[in-house]
Amino acid sequence: MRAAIWWIRRDLRLTDNQALTAAMQAAEDVIPLFILDPYLWNADHVGEKRLAFLSNGLLELDRSLRQRGSRLFLHHGKPEQVLQAVLDETGAEAVFAEEDYSPYARRRDERVASQLSLNLLPGLTVHHPLEIRKSGGGAYTVYTPFMRAWKARPLPKIAHVLPAPDQITTRLSFNSNADTSHLRPQVQIPFEAGEHIAQQKLRSFVDGDDPLVYRYRLLRNRPDLQGTSGLSPYLRFGMLSARQVVVSAIASILETPDAESEQSANIWLDELIWREFYQSILYHFPSVLHHSFREKYRNLKWSNAVRDFAAWKQGQTGYPLVDAGMRQLQETGWIHNRVRMVVASFLTKNLLIDWRWGEKWFMQNLVDGDPASNNGGWQWTAGTGTDAAPY
Repeated sequence: MRAAIWWIRRDLRLTDNQALTAAMQAAEDVIPLFILDPYLWNADHVGEKRLAFLSNGLLELDRSLRQRGSRLFLHHGKPEQVLQAVLDETGAEAVFAEEDYSPYARRRDERVASQLSLNLLPGLTVHHPLEIRKSGGGAYTVYTPFMRAWKARPLPKIAHVLPAPDQITTRLSFNSNADTSHLRPQVQIPFEAGEHIAQQKLRSFVDGDDPLVYRYRLLRNRPDLQGTSGLSPYLRFGMLSARQVVVSAIASILETPDAESEQSANIWLDELIWREFYQSILYHFPSVLHHSFREKYRNLKWSNAVRDFAAWKQGQTGYPLVDAGMRQLQETGWIHNRVRMVVASFLTKNLLIDWRWGEKWFMQNLVDGDPASNNGGWQWTAGTGTDAAPY
C-alpha cells in the first residue's frame, strides 16, 4: 500500500499508538490527519479550557511529527466527507484510527466504514468493553465484579508498550481548509499539553527515591496536597496510552518495597480500572448520557432552584469545601477527585438539582471532561448506590 491516513481523534501521541503503528506497517507514506469536526468543535458542552488543552496538544503533536519528517494536517468538515476527499486527492487507500466508544463516535465510525476502508485499532482502554463480560454474556453493571474479571485477563507488560517511531514518512500532501493558526487557544489554562509533559508526569509519579504512587492510598484523599497522578487530562486526549499507564501501575506493584506501598499502588491500579468500567458502561448502556442508569431514579422530583444552581456554579453556597472546589473548577478547569464527589453529591442530594445540570457544567469547564467518566460519575453520585467518582 502506497499511502494511508492516520486519523487522529483521542490519541495525540506517538508512543504506544496502535493505530499509527498499523498505518506505518501497511503503507509507505502516512498522512497524520486531525479533523475539526463541527459537531464536536462547536458543541455547547465543549468548554474553552478543554479546547485550549486540545489545541495545545495538537500543536505539540505537530512539533513531534516534524522532528520525524512528517507533519500534522488539519481539515474542517464532516469526517466522512473530509476523509473521502483526502483519499481521492492523495491516492491513499485506507484509514487507520483508534476506536472510540461514545455513542456519537460509534455512529460516526459506522458512517465512515460504510463508505471507505476504515481500520479501527485498540488503545482507548486496555481491554475492549466486549472483552469484559459476565459468563452469560451480559455487561457488568457493578464495579467490583468488573474489576475482578478485568484482572483475570492477561495483564499488559512493558514489552507490549510500543516505542515512538524515529521516522514517519509523509511525502504526500493535500489541499486543506485549516492549519495550525486555527489552534490558537482563547484562554489560558494551568496545564501544559502534549505527550512530552505527559510522559514526565507519569515518570515523576512512579519513579524516583520516594515516588508518590507508594503514598497514594493516603494522599489521594487530601485535596490540599498534590497526592494524585494528575494524568486525567492526558488520558482524556490520549497523550498517554491507557496501556502504558496500567503497565506502570503493575510495575510499581511488582517492585514495591513494602506492604503499605504495594497497597497504594494497587489502589491506583483500581482507579485506572474505574476508568475502564465507565467506558464499558457507556459502550453497553449509551442511554446513560440522557437518563439515570437505574430506572427507579428517572422520575425523581428535582427542585431545580435557579438561584441555588447559580450559587453552586460560582462557589457561593456558603459551604467552604464545596465552594473551594467550584472555584477551583472555574479557575483551573480541574477539581480534585474527592472534591468532585462532594460537589456533585451536594448539588443533587442537598440542593435537589438535576444531575444533568451539573454534568453539563462540568463538561463545559473541565479540561479532562469525558462523556464516559463525567457522566458516569454524575450517575453514581446522584444516587445509584455507589461512591464512584470520575477519574
